[in-house]
Amino acid sequence: MEIEGSFYLNITVYSGANRGNQAIFEQSAIELGSWIAKNNNTLVYGGGKAGLMGSLADTVLHSGGKAIGVIPTFLKNRELAHQNLTKLYVVESMSERKDKMASLAEAFIALPGGPGTLEEITEMVSWARIGQNPNPCIFYNVNNYYGAIENFYDHMVINEFLTKEDRSKILFSSSFDEINSFIENYEPPLVRQY
Repeated sequence: MEIEGSFYLNITVYSGANRGNQAIFEQSAIELGSWIAKNNNTLVYGGGKAGLMGSLADTVLHSGGKAIGVIPTFLKNRELAHQNLTKLYVVESMSERKDKMASLAEAFIALPGGPGTLEEITEMVSWARIGQNPNPCIFYNVNNYYGAIENFYDHMVINEFLTKEDRSKILFSSSFDEINSFIENYEPPLVRQY
């Protein structure tokens, strides 16, 4: 949504429930959280208090921003839910969680994470190509964490499983200026025809 020349968005962030083994990973979550709050955007994320998820949400909230969590019952019952969020949706399954996070989003960003993080952002990339996600997908590529995935997307283009045009709709970056410009100028891929 554009208000007086600025963009105020719900940004869904996928991230690890662990911190990883390098301080730069947690620092990247803190920097992203600060950027989200500073720009009056709202964080949408998995609702947890552990790992990068917790650092991200804490930073947004401590910076005066809004954080919306979406967590399945089985994780909430393990006392992993963040207790101080602006809003917490409790759903029954991981599929419902992903659908809710997608429905609330106007942009998607993946911080470093494990297979779940990769699966979630990849699904949004895939949905964009079939007309089910009109919003930008960004891999926050701190310390070249997603370099191998970036190379693999380029490999898809070389082998003609992905068009150059569709590849240009996926951003790998750790620059907030570049991320902001990508979001502001984003146009969804054309729906594939067979």
